[in-house]
Amino acid sequence: MPKERPLASRIINLAVFILLETASLLMLSHNSTLQRLWIARLSHGFMAKTWGATQSVRNYFGLKSQNDELALENERLRETLRAYELAAKESDPAFMPSVKENGFRYIPATIIKSGTSSQHNYLILDKGSEDGVVANSGIVSSKGVIGIVDAVSKHYSYAISFLNKELNISARIDTSGAVGPLAWDGLRTDEGVLREIPLQFKYNIGDTVYTSGYSAIFPPDIPLGVAGEAKVINGATNEIRVKLFQDHSALKYVTIIENTRIREIEEISKSDNISGEDKE
Repeated sequence: MPKERPLASRIINLAVFILLETASLLMLSHNSTLQRLWIARLSHGFMAKTWGATQSVRNYFGLKSQNDELALENERLRETLRAYELAAKESDPAFMPSVKENGFRYIPATIIKSGTSSQHNYLILDKGSEDGVVANSGIVSSKGVIGIVDAVSKHYSYAISFLNKELNISARIDTSGAVGPLAWDGLRTDEGVLREIPLQFKYNIGDTVYTSGYSAIFPPDIPLGVAGEAKVINGATNEIRVKLFQDHSALKYVTIIENTRIREIEEISKSDNISGEDKE
């Protein structure tokens, strides 16, 4: 049997072959305009494909930062739109100011830390007292209620997440107008339970659930989710599952809502022994 060539010999032969091929291409490119053009096109095509593949990889890894920037810009645009709408209403002589219309101030914020793995989850936001945030402000996104600010430092806010068994939000079903406390079901990050709905109130599966406006924290008519199956509790009320619009496991940008007239509401509520708080 013929002996195998040593590895060094094969490497030398390969190097000589590559060298000769390169020299041949160089000679062709210098001696013929047509051949030089063909070689240039081949080279440029290879470089274009290589650059395109590299750029695609860069674009893919840059998508997250681009999406973050777009989401933050959307929150800024929403805040600007609210300001314009408020200015337009106030410029109308027939417009009568009210807490529901112009008693709320909006501050865009970013969630920098959150918990979604326990029954008592929290949020930490990048806005604090120096940004005008106060305790008991609501937190919302474009898809629903996110939580309530519980404590504030100079630059940060600590909030109770909607994914907290101790937090109830006053909500109503669109068609029937029935109002009850909406709370997290403790299982899924995109589901809640609307409780204490009297049996005489009828609704359809798929009806939209909104904030009721019966509290000093959240304005009315913020869409929260859609009504699902119901379960009768103690033969007196319905407990309705709600599919939330906002999946709380995928959340970063929010808006803090401060009711600038909350103290006035609290004072008049105390005088009548009425409690209008969402938070229990």
